[in-house]
Amino acid sequence: MAADAPQPMTDLLIAPDLLPLCDGAIEAVETVFASAKAGVGARVTRDEKGRVSGASLEAEQHAAHALAWLATYVESLRQMRGWAGRLADTGAFGETEQLLLQCAFGEYLAQIAGGIPMSQGEYARLSDMGVTADARRALDTAPVQALIAAGAATHIREKIAEILTGSEGFATFGQCGLDEDYEMIRDQFRRFADEKVVPHAHEWHLKDELIPMTIIEEMSELGVFGLTIPEEHGGFGMSKTAMCVVSEELSRGYIGVGSLGTRTEIAAELILAGGTDDQKSHWLPKLASGETLPTAVFTEPNTGSDLGALKTRAKKDGDGWVLNGNKTWITHAARADIMTVLARSVEGTTDHRGLSMFIAPKTRGDCENPFPNAEIAGGEIEVLGYRGMKEYTVAFDDYKIPGDALLGGEEGQGFRQLMKTFESARIQTAARAIGVAQNALELGLQYAQDRVQFGKPLSAFPRVAGKLAIMAVEIMVARQLTYFSAREKDEGRRCDLEAGMAKLLGARVAWSCADNALQIHGGNGFALEYPVSRVLCDSRILNIFEGAAEIQAGVIARRLLES
Repeated sequence: MAADAPQPMTDLLIAPDLLPLCDGAIEAVETVFASAKAGVGARVTRDEKGRVSGASLEAEQHAAHALAWLATYVESLRQMRGWAGRLADTGAFGETEQLLLQCAFGEYLAQIAGGIPMSQGEYARLSDMGVTADARRALDTAPVQALIAAGAATHIREKIAEILTGSEGFATFGQCGLDEDYEMIRDQFRRFADEKVVPHAHEWHLKDELIPMTIIEEMSELGVFGLTIPEEHGGFGMSKTAMCVVSEELSRGYIGVGSLGTRTEIAAELILAGGTDDQKSHWLPKLASGETLPTAVFTEPNTGSDLGALKTRAKKDGDGWVLNGNKTWITHAARADIMTVLARSVEGTTDHRGLSMFIAPKTRGDCENPFPNAEIAGGEIEVLGYRGMKEYTVAFDDYKIPGDALLGGEEGQGFRQLMKTFESARIQTAARAIGVAQNALELGLQYAQDRVQFGKPLSAFPRVAGKLAIMAVEIMVARQLTYFSAREKDEGRRCDLEAGMAKLLGARVAWSCADNALQIHGGNGFALEYPVSRVLCDSRILNIFEGAAEIQAGVIARRLLES
């Protein structure tokens, strides 16, 4: 298919040489990325060990973050091609999957050439990264131009929307590429979400209520909290890929329910990676069973992502420790039985090297009395969305905890211990984002089918159909990138780069899907009675927690430039 000889529209629907075209396009964008990496790399300074200067990275922040987004797009296309190839090998690469692949390549290639949206009003352009003219010419080659013409065409989106409106409406229409065991897990948790969560989620949101304990108890029975905890510690020892599937489906019902497992995931990862044998044998079975509910107590007022500047103190007091300081944005703090607290314990330090991690027991509270311990004070932070667990401020005033609360029994390891949890936390956040995006698509699709204007359903209008289609396409892209990062984690390989990319893209996809779904609802989407209003609010937080998009892009850029 020649770049300068566009084929008739009917021939562009499904190209018989689609996979080879994708291979050629990937080769082209890898050429572009190599030039971009060299271009940005030439602008930053390094020390004798090759580490990039923080000051120079900040000075070139837009270019560096643009590089992170370009790398994320390139990896997304690789993973979509890998997904398609695996399906083709098993004879499961049907029309729906081909359309998704073709549209994903067409859209993302067009954006790489013209500007990748990093946020509203901010674009990653090749000129920002110093991509050379020779490298840019790779995007003029036949495979790239053919895919842009075929994949980004309006009629391709309309065909995807046509298939979507004829399906059950789930964003997982088409093959996800997982084996039967994972799809059985998906079915189980989809049924739970549909039966126990969806009918009540919007009421919990509107009333700003904690998710009922009956739901948490049923989640415990289903094994949510022990999903990835090793069997020898009372869990199921399942993969991070399974965690993704469960998180997707629970978050599709309500992000608060999907996020309950995140608390345990973080606590369990901390204990598994850095705890003593006694800490593992004592806490992990309690976490796995759901008997003990944890909360992560890291962030402080005025510090945000600058964890090295934390001021909360932990001092030795006889056989134990005493905590003093203020924390904020603590999720599910009232109901928690233990807190994983990051505090400064090494005297004379002012950076991350003086931080230690503690497993601090506390008395479980409720809405009426969130913090029964006299030495802990706090209050609820009223928020737009993500309400089912509530956010709190927490203040420690000579709060005493046991001597064996120090994670691993060694001071000054807290920051390093926390870093080890980021891969899993970001993979799960990406999966939660996919679930929220699925929910948005389903709500938008249902409304577009039910709402009749000018004698036909909204879904019959091209721009509404286009919105539905690109939502489904980007959900599949984010899903494949997330599954890839989970597989890397399951194989024991370092995947902070891949997990960061999955979280970065997934959060943007969730927000854009929610925004599109609300737009399809029109004025009704702005009414609190419609669940899509909740989904919009819930989706917005995903670009902020577990590393704001700007922080995440900076981390990705540094890894790319130092590799």
